[in-house]
Amino acid sequence: MEKKRLEELRKKLLSKKQDLAETVNQDESEGRGFDESGTQDLADKATNSYTKEFLFGLSDAERALLQAVDEALARLRDGTYGVCVSCGGAMQAKRLEAIPWARHCLSCQEEQERQS
Repeated sequence: MEKKRLEELRKKLLSKKQDLAETVNQDESEGRGFDESGTQDLADKATNSYTKEFLFGLSDAERALLQAVDEALARLRDGTYGVCVSCGGAMQAKRLEAIPWARHCLSCQEEQERQS
């Protein structure tokens, strides 16, 4: 892959990383700050508990995506970016454009999804 294209993808990954880090921090703050002390009703407590769990769940999913972005940046640094981690083949440019943190080529990703 050409250097200019790799640099564009690196910038895209760094931007995504910053966005995700901000979102994770915000979700965690909102989840911790969600106050249950003022609720008296059992239904209100249940709703508050669900909302808190939902916010932390979002944070977990975003944390996993943040890790995938970090791994993609590491592959850029070590020269293995754009290579499928399963089959070792070159990944499609359109796939990397759409999902720059992708680890697998399209056929390996489809195979993984079929097995799940």
